[in-house]
Amino acid sequence: MKLLIASDLHGGADACQKLCEIFHNSGADKLILLGDVLYHGPRNDLPEGYAPKRVIPQLNAIADKIVCVRGNCDAEVDGMVLDFDVLSANKTLIDGDLTLYLHHGHHDLPDLAPGTVVLYGHTHIVEHHTENGLHFFNPGSVTIPKGGNPPTYMLYENRTFTAYDLSGGIIFKKSV
Repeated sequence: MKLLIASDLHGGADACQKLCEIFHNSGADKLILLGDVLYHGPRNDLPEGYAPKRVIPQLNAIADKIVCVRGNCDAEVDGMVLDFDVLSANKTLIDGDLTLYLHHGHHDLPDLAPGTVVLYGHTHIVEHHTENGLHFFNPGSVTIPKGGNPPTYMLYENRTFTAYDLSGGIIFKKSV
């Protein structure tokens, strides 16, 4: 299983177009979106290229390849215009003996088995750490990065997570 993982698009059409190009060229089976797809939210400035109406057809064109969870800026109306589920609070993917738990990151976690990978966004900061036997990975944000980070995303394959900036530079590579 090969996954491209991104979060916090916040309606940035230019960043979304770049992400879709990267997805098409990556050979990934699925595009994982960890929430905050269309709306920029009241605490963020308008991202460059803010155009949710342009993001909608870009993502709907690959809707059958998208696995998405709801972020704190996603609303029921988003579910009316997007051709994939954007309203589920969390989802679980299984790759062999590895469980990947997907959520946006703004709610508490349920009890998860040690060794589970937790994929989350929300902070807009690309990072990874292990805590209480869980492996946490955040792809950062492709549109509104924070903490001095560039726009980022991740690829997952063979139990390895690689974080990239949008120009293809590697931020980190971590296996679990």
